Amino acid sequence: MLSYRHSYHAGNHADVIKHLTQVAILDYLLKKDKPFCYHDTHAGAGLYSLQSEHAQKTAEYQGGIAKLWHYQAQSPVLQRYLGLVKQLNPDDTLNFYPGSPKIAALMLRQSDHLQATELHPTDFPLLKSQFVKRRYTRIENIDAYAGFKAMLPPLVKRGVVLMDPPYELKTEYQDLVNGLQDAYKRWPQATYAIWYPVIERPAVEAFIAAIVASGIKNQLRIEFNLHADSSGHGMTGSGMLVINPPFTLATEMRQALTEVLSQIGSVHSTVQITPLVAE
Repeated sequence: MLSYRHSYHAGNHADVIKHLTQVAILDYLLKKDKPFCYHDTHAGAGLYSLQSEHAQKTAEYQGGIAKLWHYQAQSPVLQRYLGLVKQLNPDDTLNFYPGSPKIAALMLRQSDHLQATELHPTDFPLLKSQFVKRRYTRIENIDAYAGFKAMLPPLVKRGVVLMDPPYELKTEYQDLVNGLQDAYKRWPQATYAIWYPVIERPAVEAFIAAIVASGIKNQLRIEFNLHADSSGHGMTGSGMLVINPPFTLATEMRQALTEVLSQIGSVHSTVQITPLVAE
């Protein structure tokens, strides 16, 4: 299905949670000198103009990154994340927002590998054009799970896989579980960061339960709910299920999300950070 365009949603509250988690994981991997690989399954266009027709039509970024733009963060992860967005907006006006592959490119060293797949015929050339001069980079116009077969395991041992399908079809939940199991068999030492929307709570819990039942160990759930469940807001929140998380991740995200909650949340907003499966 090729109707989804992230340009309508760039910088919203779900992006904030997803990219904070991504930044925390990448910073942990960067502590060691040896190179690692970042693999992005649904990479999108990479960079988004918040002045575009798409972004202005929904204005979702106003409830996410815009509320944090002038915030003086205390959390190191939140500071790092906001600093990366500010790199793309040097005049201190919020005009551009980075997608996950752009965030990775800003953080990775020259020796680190970057891999991404994007199926949309409009977004793919936009994505690829941003990385033409970068070494150790592979951008493919193929299905995310075909990408696992073609590109995993990478040449380096360490790394992270970010999985964030649009979930427009009900089959995408099971497709992700199947794809995750395939990827994990190919590259079990990697960290897997799986984004999911909170729209219908029973569907979310069934999805999480399926991943827990997969037999894959060391799972951490991070979830930020802007609204109470079933409050008529559509996507009321979102989460990240992280497999093989850095041991620092839970503490770092608890601190970061406490601050995010103070800036974009309400009395109905909640945060949960829960270990699901032990090592």
